[in-house]
Amino acid sequence: MARSVYVTSVGSGGGKSTIALGLAELLSRQVGRIGVFRPLIAGTGPDPILALLSERYRLDLPLDDLAGATYAEATTLVADGRREELISRIVERYRAVERHCPAVVVVGSDFDDTGDPARPRELAFNARLATEFGSVVVPVVDGFGQEPAAIAAAARGAYHDLADLGATVLAVIANRVPGPMTLPDLPVPAYAIPEVPSVSAPTVAEVAAALDATLLAGDDAALGRDVLDYVVGAAQVPILLDHLTPGALMITPGDRADLLVAASAAHVAGQVSLAGLVLTLGEQPDPRVMRLVEKLNTGLAVLSVRTDSYDTVAASSRIEGRPSAGNPRKVEAALGAFEAHVDTADLAGRLRVSRSTRVTPLMFENELIDRARTARRHVVLPEGGEERILRAAEILLRRGAADLTLLGRPDEIARRARELGVDLGDARVVDPVTSEWRDGFAAEYARLRAHRGITEELAHDIVAQPNYFGTLMVRAGYADGMVSGATHTTAATIRPAFEIIRTRPDVTVASSVFFMLLADRVLVYGDCAVNRDPDATQLADIAISSAGTAARFGIEPRVAMLSYSTGSSGAGADVEKVAAATALVRERRPDLLVEGPIQYDAAIDPAVAATKLPGSPVAGRATVFIFPDLNTGNNTYKAVQRSAGAVAVGPVMQGLRRPVNDLSRGATVPDIVNTVAITAIQAAAETAEEAT
Repeated sequence: MARSVYVTSVGSGGGKSTIALGLAELLSRQVGRIGVFRPLIAGTGPDPILALLSERYRLDLPLDDLAGATYAEATTLVADGRREELISRIVERYRAVERHCPAVVVVGSDFDDTGDPARPRELAFNARLATEFGSVVVPVVDGFGQEPAAIAAAARGAYHDLADLGATVLAVIANRVPGPMTLPDLPVPAYAIPEVPSVSAPTVAEVAAALDATLLAGDDAALGRDVLDYVVGAAQVPILLDHLTPGALMITPGDRADLLVAASAAHVAGQVSLAGLVLTLGEQPDPRVMRLVEKLNTGLAVLSVRTDSYDTVAASSRIEGRPSAGNPRKVEAALGAFEAHVDTADLAGRLRVSRSTRVTPLMFENELIDRARTARRHVVLPEGGEERILRAAEILLRRGAADLTLLGRPDEIARRARELGVDLGDARVVDPVTSEWRDGFAAEYARLRAHRGITEELAHDIVAQPNYFGTLMVRAGYADGMVSGATHTTAATIRPAFEIIRTRPDVTVASSVFFMLLADRVLVYGDCAVNRDPDATQLADIAISSAGTAARFGIEPRVAMLSYSTGSSGAGADVEKVAAATALVRERRPDLLVEGPIQYDAAIDPAVAATKLPGSPVAGRATVFIFPDLNTGNNTYKAVQRSAGAVAVGPVMQGLRRPVNDLSRGATVPDIVNTVAITAIQAAAETAEEAT
């Protein structure tokens, strides 16, 4: 059983960071803690790959502890004939990381990479280390600018060279290939990942740093745009407009006010979506021109450099981007490319890393995307013009987690996406006001709410509201689920679902849970958002629904029915309600592990449980916590969230015929991504249950 996987390039470059990121993501779904290690680093600053992986996978080891030696140290030792001492030092430092982590991703070196004669030595060096570490190896072939025949030959050679050196090859990956291609048959899987410009392209910020540019206008979002092309502005305006390309950084002398204004206007008008503007020769544009550009609200960065246009283009074209901790969009694009072209399920099986029996927060979050992608569903997002929704949509589409419909005016959403530099890909945009579905939805809603006096004329106005329109899309089968609430109240999101989707026939009440991501485990809290004071029957429904939700997301349900009393130690109407609900759960679901009434400390702390309820299969080990009323549940989840630093994912609705989930109005982009993934998984499960 391999505890580590070693990523090495065949020659320089190749995009090892993308492959290392993809493998780390794969492993993070199986074990609670992954390590990363680099045998050699430059030593002139934080290693970018180590910094990225360490931050993303929440390693608490110092970056210096994740590397074996610097290139300078390695060169000195090898020159002195002390190669084995170098190997021993690197292995010792690797073992220190391995002792802390059940699985490790090793990103190999470019040691001695000075041309073709050195490559065998580099390959032998990495193969030797992989053997010493007990790692399986994934060689990465750089396909950028190569012909398919050359890429195929390099992939074949990489496998046989490493096998001849005694390494165990897990798979061969050709990265940045020019287009779809099939690699040669090998004894191990071989995958080809196409070139993804948004991964390898530098950001405007990276170009600005490399050029030592001065920022004249633009914010962090503007600096985060990808530079996909370079266009030199030297001709007249009509010629320039013909040559502007999507994602281009326009480079022009600082005194060409006409080109600066024309390019800005073309971007705002939607004629082309630019990356940014660079003004050369150290010439500052007239302040009146800059005021005009600022009023156009382009969302573009305007940079000033002292070099001329030729030297600026030459220097810019040498800059290559890479995924980094500071650029989550590029990270998601890299992961999307890896997961779209690599059979991660097969690769995980070949790694055979023992899966953790405990679901950690990181495992839970990464598993969400993987499961959503496996059974891809269509989710509608009514708040289509909201910045957080647009940024989350880009991530979800890049990762293939869901198909999306955004509600709102198409021109407004397109404009907002241009301002933010967001790529919405194949997302569908629908305006409820002008949609061809509006009349049919109005007739259906009037039929459903006729007992409330809703006429079709009134319904025509109601269904134009995004949350009602989105909910009717789910009912009609145009979407499998809906997520809203970033700018709407919980009531505005949930009320249409109660009116239109309604509850499942086997439950008396719809309810909600929060997934509480603590430092070392994931717990389920229900109901903390919907039902104010459920009776015993409703409380039993909430418990059964919550146990089902927990199991659906990989958490073994051990249900604690919470009260201020444990067992028979107390009395009162509130305790009796919980006791009656517990009895109903046991009657309806004798297979569930449930305990109640039970206090929170006895439910979660084994030491307290041993005193208050010895021998209970739930006490001290509970994973699902059912609160007796909304006041208790809502305050408890917020107290744990703030005091224990837990991440609260939810509320996740349960008991509805189709999934509709609410967001906190303070939801972050990762919160939205998680909630959409959860909704897609719920939708897939509903479909599977209906099929049986």
